Amino acid sequence: MNKLLSIFQRKKVIDTSLWVDVHSHLIPGIDDGASDIEESMKLIHALVALGYNKIITTPHIMHGQYANTPTNIKIGLELLKQRIYDEKIDVKIEAAAEYYLDEGFLNHLFGNDILTIDGSYILFETSYSLKPLYFESMVYEMSASGYKPLLAHPERYRYIRDYSKDYIALKEMGIYFQVNINSFGGHYGKDAQKKALFLSKHGMIDVLGTDAHHIKQLESIKNLKNKRVYLDIFKRNKILNNTF
Repeated sequence: MNKLLSIFQRKKVIDTSLWVDVHSHLIPGIDDGASDIEESMKLIHALVALGYNKIITTPHIMHGQYANTPTNIKIGLELLKQRIYDEKIDVKIEAAAEYYLDEGFLNHLFGNDILTIDGSYILFETSYSLKPLYFESMVYEMSASGYKPLLAHPERYRYIRDYSKDYIALKEMGIYFQVNINSFGGHYGKDAQKKALFLSKHGMIDVLGTDAHHIKQLESIKNLKNKRVYLDIFKRNKILNNTF
């Protein structure tokens, strides 16, 4: 057998297809994402151009700042669905939420009005600078209620300093990690970039997200998809996006 052909046949092809985005802020006028429906549609067109055929958009729910509810989120979702239908865009869109771990979170959890990804995953975030006092107990309550806690952009939390110790402790609590693609390009600073690379190298990433608020973020992701660092994510991690 030709030696070059033999080497080629042994080389494993890495599938980097990503069809489902699970973190974005597309519903107009309800958080710090799209300000109106025209901006929403620009973001949706850009996501489709990146190869996504399903979007699970996740508006913020944060006590005292973004007092969103399943009702107003679903109303906004229906507006987007109608425009997608009218413009004949080949994409499916659903809504979950990005919950801030604050004094209002357990009310949502115990009130049975939680918006989840794939019926199972609760996407949540914390303060970037301080770990919540009751972090462990709130994560426990998510799991005890039958949900899978999915931590949004774990690479962006400045209170994580000892990478190995802190990230392993979170994993041991049963937390899944959703990393922002743009973190690999330094969009959120050097610290977030270093942490994203660490998580990728050690196979700790479960889900990738665009965290799209504005069109420039999606333009950056388009450039990153051609970089070696993007291929390495799929070589080292079991990415769950396409199962949703």
